[in-house]
Amino acid sequence: MLIYFGWPEAQETDAERAVRSGLAVIGEIGAARVWTERLRVHIGIATGLVVIGEPIGTGEARQQTAIGGTPNLAARLQALAVPDTLVIDEATRRQVGGLFELADLGPQALAGFATPQPAWRVLGESEILSRFEALRSGATPLIGRDEELNLLLRRWQQARAGWRCCRATQASASPA
Repeated sequence: MLIYFGWPEAQETDAERAVRSGLAVIGEIGAARVWTERLRVHIGIATGLVVIGEPIGTGEARQQTAIGGTPNLAARLQALAVPDTLVIDEATRRQVGGLFELADLGPQALAGFATPQPAWRVLGESEILSRFEALRSGATPLIGRDEELNLLLRRWQQARAGWRCCRATQASASPA
């Protein structure tokens, strides 16, 4: 099964919704039984640009075609996933931030890709309390900003020294 999030209209939360949906599918399929066999599912999610082509097929079999590296990467990640797991690519990982607990699978040599592709297994939802914190928790290094960083640190030290000065003056001026 192939599902597209962000088509025909993209939303900021498409990657998050795709991962949540994948986890829900794993949960539901894991609970389902066909005769005496337990069903298993492998899910791969990749985020990126896709070219949508003309519809093919007729009736209920009619579907849009999607062309590009993203559907290929999703298929390769699906093949990489062990039963009842979900594997995501680097672009999806960046977009979901800290919303989910992830296990780094490292760079993976995948058919159709010249270089190894980073991959992560989604373990479940994160324990981070706020959406803001989860999506912006990654520290971005300040590259080439040594002067600005030093100024900021000097101002912080001045503010702390001024607060101590005021606090000491206030304490000495207090009536006994």
